[in-house]
Amino acid sequence: MSDINTKEADGINEFGKPFKVLIVDDSAFVVKQLQQIFVSEQYNVVGTAENGEEGVLMYKEYKPDLVTMDITMPKMDGITALTKIIEYDKNAKVVMVSALGKEDMVKKALLAGAKNYITKPLDRKKVLERIKMVLAKNKQ
Repeated sequence: MSDINTKEADGINEFGKPFKVLIVDDSAFVVKQLQQIFVSEQYNVVGTAENGEEGVLMYKEYKPDLVTMDITMPKMDGITALTKIIEYDKNAKVVMVSALGKEDMVKKALLAGAKNYITKPLDRKKVLERIKMVLAKNKQ
């Protein structure tokens, strides 16, 4: 008997292993939402950071396949953290997370090397579409 729900989980790469994701956001609510979205598709959330400074350190430690990065955070904002991650790894895949109405900041982040962006409030379907698109882009 075939199961209707046998689609491959988005979080699994072509080698059958889960993509590693790092979530950088100072909002516990947003972190929890993103974790639930990622885990539901079998992504491996390797860590969460509350500010850009922690995010950069965790990127170097875990070398994730993807980072979601809030723009506005204490200690170090997301654009500065993005710049430092790109300096460390020019192939880093960072997706910015921003509140609606911050288009100028999003544009700045994309110019600094972000691969895409997600707007808050989060929409599960849009989050997964954008993440999947970014991860699929650089498959060599």
